[in-house]
Amino acid sequence: MNSMAAPAIVPAAPPRSGRFDLELVRRDFPALDQLVNGHPLVYLDSGATAQKPLAVIEALTGFLTRDNANVHRGVHTLSQRATELYDKARERTRRFLGAAEADEVIFTAGTTAAINLVAQSWGRRFLSPGDEILLTELEHHSNIVPWQLIRDFTGAVIKVIPINGAGDLDLASLDRLLSRRTRLVALTHVSNVLGTVNPIRQIADRAHAVGALVLVDGAQSAPHLPIDVRALGADFFIFSGHKLYGPTGVGVLYGRRELLDRMPPWQGGGGMIGRVSFQESTFAPVPNRFEAGTPPIAEAIGLAAAMDYLESIPAADLISHEASLLRYAERRLAEVSGVRVLGRPGERVGVVSFTVDDTHPHDVGTILDHQGIAVRTGHHCAQPLMHRLDVPSTVRASFGLYNRVADVDALVDGLGKVRQVMSA
Repeated sequence: MNSMAAPAIVPAAPPRSGRFDLELVRRDFPALDQLVNGHPLVYLDSGATAQKPLAVIEALTGFLTRDNANVHRGVHTLSQRATELYDKARERTRRFLGAAEADEVIFTAGTTAAINLVAQSWGRRFLSPGDEILLTELEHHSNIVPWQLIRDFTGAVIKVIPINGAGDLDLASLDRLLSRRTRLVALTHVSNVLGTVNPIRQIADRAHAVGALVLVDGAQSAPHLPIDVRALGADFFIFSGHKLYGPTGVGVLYGRRELLDRMPPWQGGGGMIGRVSFQESTFAPVPNRFEAGTPPIAEAIGLAAAMDYLESIPAADLISHEASLLRYAERRLAEVSGVRVLGRPGERVGVVSFTVDDTHPHDVGTILDHQGIAVRTGHHCAQPLMHRLDVPSTVRASFGLYNRVADVDALVDGLGKVRQVMSA
């Protein structure tokens, strides 16, 4: 047996701190360097899933080739290594979120799993007939359907905060809807369709004033905005790894410790128990209580690497780059005949959705793909918002830190090709 220590895996170097060099950043994302249908890839679908930097890919490879083992209770070396890396990933996530303690961080399979966890655990314990849950017209299905399921189980009532014509929340309606029966306001931080940035702190203050809790879906905000859950006033904050330049199959639920301590487990199995007999079981404290079975170990480690990578770029540079790119995209799209950009929110990040006259969004997406341009088409898991906007579906271009002005120009040129094809 070879008694030598396993070789260390050296992760890919992140971009140099203190300077944002777009071309250097793009070299860190190998998926961008390819041809699709004979054209250089133009990737404008980061809102669905972002590409992964080498730092994340190599963190995953390093764990799987050197440290792969199950976590907790293992006495052998690999298990201890895996446990240490997994625990470090939790602490890294705490820092990313600005949470008070690492035990407030629960790893899940993604945003959808995290919202369902809160609905099934907190909702079943604390909601009663007639209690009110406030959602918004901007919500993704993953922040609608779980609450409908728990409504049907508990007898709670769902009410909806409308948006105005620009795509911003109608805060006057929020004030009218809030009442002493409101138990939860569950809303997106950033709309996955319009890019609307909701004023979470203002909403949290108003909700807390009537005794309600606030759950924030941060799937679209975490990749673009600095997150501080305590400054936001969020009682729960949720996001996915794969939109944050990390792996698929991992998400995060942040919850204030005093809330999590009062919530029962949702799923049962190994890792979340204290003692088990055929008569009864006792449960582990948080966070283990909510991580039944084998957790997403490699994925959490990869997510920690993604956070390291993202935060190696000065936040002000990243925000400025993405804001400038989005303004440019809005301006260029306005120049294309027949293109209608949806929504004019006061603050928009990450995405722009549009329609093309007399052309189904799926046809637009297909023709663009033939030119190597990746966009998302459909209702974007936001059918109530589509109804509000009076469209069945849209084309959505969503941006990541690696996108360039040239990508927007390629999109605009591609839309010109769409017009040619459809008019032929």
